[in-house]
Amino acid sequence: MKTPTTNHRIKISLITLIVFAIYKFLQKSSFADIMYGLDEYIDNILVSYGITYVLVGIPIFIGLLLLHKPAQLLESVGLNKSIFEGLGVGLLSTIPLFIGFSFLFKFESETTVGIVIESAVYAAFFEELYYRAFLFGQLFKYGKLGFLPSIIIGALIFAAGHLYQSQDPMELVMIFLVTFAGALLFAWLYAEWNFNLWVPIGLHFFMNLAWLLFDGTGTAGGNLYANIFRLITILIVITLTIVYKRRNGIDLNVNKKTVLSTF
Repeated sequence: MKTPTTNHRIKISLITLIVFAIYKFLQKSSFADIMYGLDEYIDNILVSYGITYVLVGIPIFIGLLLLHKPAQLLESVGLNKSIFEGLGVGLLSTIPLFIGFSFLFKFESETTVGIVIESAVYAAFFEELYYRAFLFGQLFKYGKLGFLPSIIIGALIFAAGHLYQSQDPMELVMIFLVTFAGALLFAWLYAEWNFNLWVPIGLHFFMNLAWLLFDGTGTAGGNLYANIFRLITILIVITLTIVYKRRNGIDLNVNKKTVLSTF
């Protein structure tokens, strides 16, 4: 891939930010209306939910076409990489999560296949595609914006979309910090696994799945223990990534040269 000029980098960044802003507007203002409108004809809320995810993402697909040739679309977001690698990393890293939850909490009998598809499959795939591959990936990989600035922009956009939920400045700060921490992990994994989007998708899916399968993870006491095992999972996936790269003699993509700026 040719090194882009400064003007081209700016163009990539502007297109990415404008397109993502349009997507967020559609997602916040029209998602429910589109979904229920479709369901009047489809009569399957799960299918309608998935189609709506695609429809509100049309601006992003158009943005990708503006930035890349059609033949390069899958590569530009990392969906051409190994799905088995992504799911393998995700499953291996979350084994302690499933084991710990199975000892601490009861199985959630009300979790259905539909709930898993909605809250684990759809959530993991589309959130990683739109946030990691498009917003972060285009800014960092192609726009050559620094790693942290690329993440901060996404976290600010996400937090801004939740301003209506609270007038408490501290709560808004917490929303930003939690969003930033999650984005930091998934973006780092995306970058370090050679922009294989299936890696953050895999981890996102299995972490959500564990949360759905066990009852009690949402209580005060449950949250404490659940977060301990979540932290263990995070430490495992970070260690796994670093060990894999060192054993294969691969340099880290996120380093002192790229953390703030890649210009």
